[in-house]
Order: sequence, then structure tokens, then C-alpha cells
Amino acid sequence: MRFFLHTVKQFLKDKDYRSLLGASVIILFGGAFFYMYAEGWRFIDALYFSAITLTTVGYGDFSPQTDLGKMFTIIYIGFGVGLVLTFVNTVFNHFRQTRKDYNEAYKRKNKKDD
Repeated sequence: MRFFLHTVKQFLKDKDYRSLLGASVIILFGGAFFYMYAEGWRFIDALYFSAITLTTVGYGDFSPQTDLGKMFTIIYIGFGVGLVLTFVNTVFNHFRQTRKDYNEAYKRKNKKDD
């Protein structure tokens, strides 16, 4: 758990990572607010639909019924999926690099103690 918290702290210190996180949150919630008003969905349903759409899960239990909602979804998928996948890939690579650095530091420390 300590390593995970350290990784998150390091991740949030980096301006580029924070910007990517911010953009991902904005597109997720922006889509949710759009669907609330265009489709008349409750907030939780709109957020759920936005999340499953952007992560390409797409359970099919919700779908836009209005022409405006359908057109928005086409554009939303085009921009949003790329952004969210970039965010997930960046988080994964950061975690992997931090873990590698952490393990190397641990090995160096243990060699010193020998």
C-alpha cells in the first residue's frame, strides 16, 4: 500500500500527468452532463454511460435515443477513447517505472547493508 501511495504522490507532482488526468475527468463529466440534458438521464446513469463508452466496455444497457445524442456519441468516442487510453497507458507506464526505480533503490540499499 505504501508503494501505491508513493506512486500516486509522484504521479500527481508531474504537471503533464495532472493535465492528462484533468482532461480525462473533464471529458468524462462533460459527457455525463451532456447526456443528462440531451437524453434526460439521471446523473449516475449519464456518468455510467460515459465511463463504459470511454473505456470501450459498452454493455448496451443504455444508448442515446435522440439524434443529437447519437451525433455527440460519435464525436465523443472519437476524442474520448483516445484520451482515456492515453491516460491509462501513461498511468501504467508511470507505475511500472516507479516500481522499477523503487526496486533498484531497495537492492542498492540492501547491498550496502551487507
